[in-house]
Amino acid sequence: MAGRPEGGVPRQTSRKPAPAMTTNPILTITNLSVSVRGEEGSREVVSNLSLALARGETLCIAGESGSGKSMTALAIMQLLPQPAARISAGSIHLADTDLTTLDERRMRHIRGDRIAMIFQEPMTSLNPVLSIGRQLTESIEAHTSLSPTQARRRAIEALIAVRISEAESRLRQFPHELSGGMRQRVMIAMALALEPDVLIADEPTTALDVTVQGEVLELLRDLQKKHGTSVILITHDMGVVAEMADRVIIMRHGRMVEEGKTSDIFARPRADYTRELLAAVPRIGSGVGRQASKEIAEAAMPANVADVKDLHVRFDLHGGIFGQVTRRVHAVEGVSFSIAPNETLALVGESGCGKSTTAKALAGLVPYSGDIVVGGRNLSGLGRDERKAVRRDVQMIFQDPFASLDPRMRVGDLVAEPLLIHGIASKQERRERVAALFDRVGLSSDQMELYPHEFSGGQRQRVCIARALALRPKLIIADESVSALDVSVQARVLDLLKELQREFGVAYLFISHDMAVVENISDRVAVMYLGQIVEMGTRDQVFSNPRHPYTRRLIEAVPVPDPTRRRSRFARLDQEIPSATRRIGEAPLKLALSDVGDGHLVAAEG
Repeated sequence: MAGRPEGGVPRQTSRKPAPAMTTNPILTITNLSVSVRGEEGSREVVSNLSLALARGETLCIAGESGSGKSMTALAIMQLLPQPAARISAGSIHLADTDLTTLDERRMRHIRGDRIAMIFQEPMTSLNPVLSIGRQLTESIEAHTSLSPTQARRRAIEALIAVRISEAESRLRQFPHELSGGMRQRVMIAMALALEPDVLIADEPTTALDVTVQGEVLELLRDLQKKHGTSVILITHDMGVVAEMADRVIIMRHGRMVEEGKTSDIFARPRADYTRELLAAVPRIGSGVGRQASKEIAEAAMPANVADVKDLHVRFDLHGGIFGQVTRRVHAVEGVSFSIAPNETLALVGESGCGKSTTAKALAGLVPYSGDIVVGGRNLSGLGRDERKAVRRDVQMIFQDPFASLDPRMRVGDLVAEPLLIHGIASKQERRERVAALFDRVGLSSDQMELYPHEFSGGQRQRVCIARALALRPKLIIADESVSALDVSVQARVLDLLKELQREFGVAYLFISHDMAVVENISDRVAVMYLGQIVEMGTRDQVFSNPRHPYTRRLIEAVPVPDPTRRRSRFARLDQEIPSATRRIGEAPLKLALSDVGDGHLVAAEG
């Protein structure tokens, strides 16, 4: 490969999984400890960790958020946030090179070229003031002898490989113009563009729907087959572990609690904690215990919490010399649904299909046309004070926990802020309520004094959930609310959401790409494609008898948490998903809903 520094590790041409310890591993960690300095002194977040990664091997590191998984990855990359965090003991060898002895200049030659990382939170990892094209070509030009034109061509190829439509035009866009899933795909493209020897993937598919997740995982497999790339995969999705891993390391509180071949870990887990993780994994077909679908269909329900009718959200794109509107993104096109008290409506579909935009319109955060009625009040005709009252009834848990928390405020104050804004309770009562909320989402009251940056990604998401629950709203819009959580915490949060629903009759618009989670929590399911609902029905109708080919693809693509059922190929769509962008005057694609006779609505192209 052009421009690889001298002394680079020679590539293999085929994938050759290796046992835990090999005579010539590509990466070796010996007795690694990472310490973090706080107000009360230093504490170890990774303790005495040792592992060896073979050439062409996929090693998965799993465990609860805060267990030290991501800190281990940052230590390997020499990207620990100094001086707050440092390697206090141990060594990290990439082939024969001890990375802990290298200065920053020498590490820059290694990062991206020989060892690359896909970070957990794409919005905070991408530079907001640089275009996607500039960020992709920058690393390609830095590590190769390719010309700017050739680097641009490779960047386009990388975007196409991770299935981003209109790849060439995406190079001109900025991170804020892309959905969460699209930003994550850009991060994956950046990491894969240079075909590194070692790829560290920290929750690489968290923001992706299952069809794209499958294709990304297949990309990682292809990379290994072609170049013998070694992969460290950090994930809380045990289905992904079962599909991808040769070996598994389970971590808790910074320590390795179990290590072994994937088949052994799933069939014969030795540690109690490993057994708890596996028991908490949601599985397709296990959501039959919730009977609310039938109850809601048969019972005489009071007025709906929310009614959405013929919702349209379109965004203008400017171009040309004079900046005229030349194209328009049809993000949401003619969407209609209702949500009853005590009901959970799940909204599923590809990233970029319009799920989050629909949610933001319902929360009054983006301009729209159509009718949105919440608690009997049409949002389009409300004044400022009336809108404030509606916001008390409608709360939102955003997809990106770090971007939705003010980094200058303590998390206890962030959770108490909605109570303060609406003048609820005294200062002492607010503090007591916040402490109770922390306990219910799996955090301790001591953590109320910390700042967002002091939490892991999953812990920050729990703070966001506590904040949304503070006002005891009638409707909670949960946009990928459990996607950043490991399976054990995810199960507790889902149980908490169900418990609050039973106790207060709260309704949920639950947006998720995890079909197993959707089956576990939903009463009804609406499937979105190109900004439109293509199928809608009760949970049992959609999962037991999906009528639309796209719905069937989503369900088939769910990773199965059983390594004995590992697939050789992942389910994929027959063709590229077309763009929702249209030229001015060009009619949008129409997908008309039709009744198939059992209350189950399926779209047909019209």
